[in-house]
Amino acid sequence: MSNREDITLHADLIRDTRSNKFRLFLLRAIAFLIFFCCPVSVWSTGKVLIFPIPQQVKLTTDTFVVNGNTSILIPENAGNQDVELARFLVRELSDKYGVAVKTKTVASISEERNVILMGTLKNPLIRKYCKDHKLELTKKNPGKEGYILHVKSNLIVIAGWDDAGAFYGLQSLRQLLMVGSGKVVQGIQVTDWPNLPFRGIRIYVPGPENITFFKRFVQDFMALYKYNKVILEVISMRLDRHPEVNAGWIDFSKQIQYSRLNSTEGPNGELKDSSHSDAGDGCIIEKEEVKDMVAFANSNYLEVIPEIPSLTHGYYLLTRHPELAEYPNDKYPDTYCPSNPASYDLMFDVYDEYVEVMKPEMVQIGHDEWCVPLGICPRCNGKDYSELFAQDIGKIHTYFSDKGIRVAMWGDYLLESVRGKGPQKMKTSSGMSYQVPGAIRPEIVKTYIPKDILVFNWFWGDTGKEKELEQLGFKQVYGNLKPNISHWDERIKQVDAIGGAPSSWAATNEYNFGKDLISDFLGCANLLWSTHTIDQLELGEIVRWELISSVRSDFKGKRISSQDGDSVVPVDISSHFNLATNSSILNIGLSAVKSGNVCRNKLSFSLSDPKNARGNCVIAVASGDHVTNALPLTVDKISINDDVSSLIFLQACAISGDNKKAYFNIPDFFDTTDLLGWYEVVYEDGYKEIIPIQYGVNILEWNPGGEKSLDKGEGVTGESQNVYCYEADPVACSADMKNAPITFFAYEWVNKRYGKKIKEISLNGTSGFVRAGGYLKAAGGIMAPDNAIMLRALSVVKKRAN
Repeated sequence: MSNREDITLHADLIRDTRSNKFRLFLLRAIAFLIFFCCPVSVWSTGKVLIFPIPQQVKLTTDTFVVNGNTSILIPENAGNQDVELARFLVRELSDKYGVAVKTKTVASISEERNVILMGTLKNPLIRKYCKDHKLELTKKNPGKEGYILHVKSNLIVIAGWDDAGAFYGLQSLRQLLMVGSGKVVQGIQVTDWPNLPFRGIRIYVPGPENITFFKRFVQDFMALYKYNKVILEVISMRLDRHPEVNAGWIDFSKQIQYSRLNSTEGPNGELKDSSHSDAGDGCIIEKEEVKDMVAFANSNYLEVIPEIPSLTHGYYLLTRHPELAEYPNDKYPDTYCPSNPASYDLMFDVYDEYVEVMKPEMVQIGHDEWCVPLGICPRCNGKDYSELFAQDIGKIHTYFSDKGIRVAMWGDYLLESVRGKGPQKMKTSSGMSYQVPGAIRPEIVKTYIPKDILVFNWFWGDTGKEKELEQLGFKQVYGNLKPNISHWDERIKQVDAIGGAPSSWAATNEYNFGKDLISDFLGCANLLWSTHTIDQLELGEIVRWELISSVRSDFKGKRISSQDGDSVVPVDISSHFNLATNSSILNIGLSAVKSGNVCRNKLSFSLSDPKNARGNCVIAVASGDHVTNALPLTVDKISINDDVSSLIFLQACAISGDNKKAYFNIPDFFDTTDLLGWYEVVYEDGYKEIIPIQYGVNILEWNPGGEKSLDKGEGVTGESQNVYCYEADPVACSADMKNAPITFFAYEWVNKRYGKKIKEISLNGTSGFVRAGGYLKAAGGIMAPDNAIMLRALSVVKKRAN
């Protein structure tokens, strides 16, 4: 294939190809062509240029160079959108790449060179460009949220059908800039539009200390990958009219944290719905902070849909209002009494304050996990729970409809096939029998539940359920969406599903999102935007090898010395090697390990030849109690003796570990992933720092991926994440990656004490680490299986010369 040939990705070609490896080649074809046609210093290998995969892409041989002579053009009498797009890109180039470009007001682009032009047909410069080049920009092509992106040697043009389309075109340009390190952009022609209109992520409102991360997540992830909705559970905003509700929320959050539980039980040990106690980090969020988050999301073309649970998940509402509880004498009630008018006086008063602040177009009202015991409430005893549920929804629907606000809800109690027919038998933790509501009777759903409610379908593991919702007359989105959903292309054509939303069920912070959810969020972004569907194996490779480093950089928003041009220097640790290439411990297979220099994302290592280290190739320590006879628990006195900016470890573990979702241990997110060991950093003055080594966070096994990394729990939340490790990049370490692949992971730890010499480090394995237990009782669990940590190489980033 010559470099003048156009590459166009076709959905039918991807679907008809049977080889996973060949399909992945197709997805990477654009990037590989760039690599072979352009200097190595300019382009990275194996980079997906734009993700989600655009609908139509053609490469050209042009290259646009970004420098101080580059201008962003705006027309005379420019609209606000043109100005905002220009300001966005100026900030991006300046802050991330150190390139200062300026805006320039012009009447035409005929004489301009090295310029960027962005906007819609409302922009006369865009209108003229489209006319001159006979570009179709219509309601049908590319349509709502669609855009055209052309990159030529002296001109970049982004033309959106609407303002959102122009914004999404800018997001694609941002990704192209990433590939070219902000200095060059590959010549390309893109015509792109969304597959589905509802593309959301469901999360908790962040706590005060994580609002900045939330904004990075919105702008540098959700917008970048073309999501357009954020479903934000906001149960902890400052309530001026009901300060007792805020006080009760703090009480409840403290109880969960200090009792080491994920949720509470009823007075007799009855099962209750999940606590959501980490929403807002258990704190109260001020109204101005909520208003600012909504405005920031809106500025990034994200609609904020507040999730404010009613009927169920009412801990935030009822802790100081036990008189409204459906279950009397419950210290921490989760369900209000639908037969008590005072329940709605409080609920609607609280809704009023949220609506005043957030001004939503839609509100998600919850109504899932209705676990209340039947026959206990004196007001509801003897009444038809199906009618009570329908009446409750009717009251809330009327409240919001009168304000011009649409209602969404979780849909499990609308289907008997999900929640069962009639009352459901349960047992308390002490063995006492009781009953809880099953699904609402079908005739009640058909007659009394308003059909303009948008239903969140989290039970999509069975395709029959979405057809049942369709037959009942509801529009639906796939809630708790995951990339392992089967037959995606076919099923979204068979029912009136308008989109979907993956979910986070733990506190909104970098650690939780980073270790658990990047693969799910990226995979769903592609499902919802692109018609070029990729399977789990392909997604895993793309996330682990191509996207994780840029996502991490955006999540952290921090300067990293190795990426800022400072020298990366290898440290010879071969004298400490203690594991042979032919070792059979834990079935480690390192016989094909290579020697010499390797690089990854500006990180470089010198891999010592095992022949020069008595046949040994790594430092290895045991993690667990039963391999200590073969491996030590500690290897110490690895000398550094230098004032370095960072340490970079090239490491892997012997076997896969466990990385549970963070909500399995709300009081202690840190211990939801296997703690395999730690590095101890010793400074010249004796002070010590500990660097944890955690599975899925900064280490994976030496042979990751493949069938063992697949999430086979279709439609099931809570599956462990072992596709990637968030804080480390994979490095190919085999002399034969095709037949005997070996992968280690480059993890950079930034020194916290600039100016102090690090004397030495030691590598330590854990003994007796206990994994997080079941959901209700966070503490406890089972002993992690034996494992081993292997350190293949170590590099440092040297202090910059004066």
